[in-house]
Parts: sequence; C-alpha cells; structure tokens
Amino acid sequence: MPNKTIYVSDDDLPLYKKAQELAGNLSSAISIALRKYVELEEGRLEGYDEITVRVGRGTGRKQRFSGVLLAEGGRSSKHGYEAFKIYRSRSGKFVLHADRRNQYVQGASEEEYLSGWRSWIGNWSTDQSWSMAQGEATLQVVDSVEEMRDLIPEDLYGLVEEADKQPAVEDLDI
Repeated sequence: MPNKTIYVSDDDLPLYKKAQELAGNLSSAISIALRKYVELEEGRLEGYDEITVRVGRGTGRKQRFSGVLLAEGGRSSKHGYEAFKIYRSRSGKFVLHADRRNQYVQGASEEEYLSGWRSWIGNWSTDQSWSMAQGEATLQVVDSVEEMRDLIPEDLYGLVEEADKQPAVEDLDI
C-alpha cells in the first residue's frame, strides 16, 4: 500500500488525535471522512442537498439522506393535520416525509361551535381547553412517482409529477 504524507497544522493536531482515538487508526478515519466529503460534494454539484428529517413519535429520531425537495403540502380538519414533503433521492427513489398530528378540543359547548355562524367567530366561552396529541412522523421510500399516488393528496401528487420532469439543476450558458 502506498504511503502518503499529510501535513497538519499545530492547531489541527487535537482534531487528528481525536479522530485516531475514535477510529482506531488515522488512515481509516481520513478515508471515511474523505468518502463522505466526496459523496456530499458530488451530490451538491448535481443539485442535491443533505436532508435531515425527524421520524417517530414526539422528538423521535433523525434520518439523513441526499435529495432534492420536489413538493410540499398538507391538509387539515377539525381533528388535526398532515404535512407532507416529497423528495427525489440522489439514487432516483422518491421519499415521502409525513408528519401527522391529532388535535383534541374540549369544552362544555363544543358542538354548538362547529357549525353555523359560531364556527366563523369561534368559541368565546371562558370554560374551554385544548390539547395536541403527540404526533408521528414517518419516512417512506418508493421507486416511482406512480407509487406515491395513494400516499398523498391528489393535488400534491400533481405537483410531484410535474416537478419530477424537471432536472435538479439546470446549467445556463448565459
């Protein structure tokens, strides 16, 4: 295996020492870092961003991938809302991030304020309370735009279909 010499500034020595401790050997740490850097930079040059989303209940966990946002939208009702973001990944798959939350409204005269003119001005009663249920965010990956049709609202699907026909980056010679 060929040897390569890397010159390190005195200020960066603690960083290299820490990398060696974590990876077990410095060569391995440098290779891992360079591989990730090259992958991210190539994706960036192709128009893709590093996307980090939260999935699961409550604060959940984070998941990260390289992609471009194609469309986003949502829908709501008196019971809660759903927010959708659709990405195209660097590998050409389609990623749906959905955040769903339920809202519960409580009050002595709730029914009276759900229809008619009272629904326009709201419940001004002093004995009301509300709460939000813990939401759940999910991440689904599909191979084609058509597979997205049943997962999102119809109007949002139209936007995804249209956006998929566009390149991630268009280089202009101007």
